[in-house]
Amino acid sequence: MFNFLHTFNPQPIFISFGPISIYWYGLFIVLGIIAALAVSFYLAKYYKISNNTIFDLSFWLIIGGIIGSRIYDIFLELPYYTSHPIQALKIWQGGLAIHGAIIAGLIIIYFFTRRNKLNFWQLVSLFAPGLALAQASGRWGNYFNQELFGLPTAKPWGIPIDLLNRPLEYLTNQYFQPTFLYESLGCLLIFIILFSLNIYFIRKGGLTNRIYIWLVALYMILYSILRFLLEFVRIDFTPYLFSLRWPQIISLIIIIFSILIIANDYGQTKEKN
Repeated sequence: MFNFLHTFNPQPIFISFGPISIYWYGLFIVLGIIAALAVSFYLAKYYKISNNTIFDLSFWLIIGGIIGSRIYDIFLELPYYTSHPIQALKIWQGGLAIHGAIIAGLIIIYFFTRRNKLNFWQLVSLFAPGLALAQASGRWGNYFNQELFGLPTAKPWGIPIDLLNRPLEYLTNQYFQPTFLYESLGCLLIFIILFSLNIYFIRKGGLTNRIYIWLVALYMILYSILRFLLEFVRIDFTPYLFSLRWPQIISLIIIIFSILIIANDYGQTKEKN
């Protein structure tokens, strides 16, 4: 695999039919969505959530997630998109920020559960493993777009980046850290952990609201730690605050928020006892 990454020169287009082109980026997003839906439908029967509910909510999550992730990415690179507004529509070329999708998804689930009188934490917990699996798939789209790579490296798993896609300060470097692969493998591990825990509690008959809350918090903490560490390697443009990259700031906020959620749930349970 390392030799393949080191020698293969990825290109963004998967296949073309005359003027119509199918991009690897879009293909991996679709594969990720399919995988996430498969996992969610599997867990739904144990969560006692109907397939119709999953269908209805998934539709809004897919649409809202794409819109939210694009808006978030535009916000991070506002000067560029202000000068090149037409580029904001070209989502097949990349530019979908996962933090924006997560925020949009949480907002959608909140209003969906309020409207349908469902358990917010239960539905978020249900979709969390599938989301991690979708992220593992989606990152391969970045590989074929030759974007979101890391610092130059001489390691045998370094990936070649075309001259036009290299930052100006690294024009003389040919091989770069495959941060897409690191994140993909990390998200795959998070999926395995979350899915395994779900199966464990299902078999124990212990799917409770506390378990839902803690599983959601676990996803947010694990992914935020992964993203925080990867940002030390990534070299794509992003705003800085307190000498940290913006995704690191967001990751720290999410970790703190998740810990507070766990502490609040623990405190409420202790008071009842």
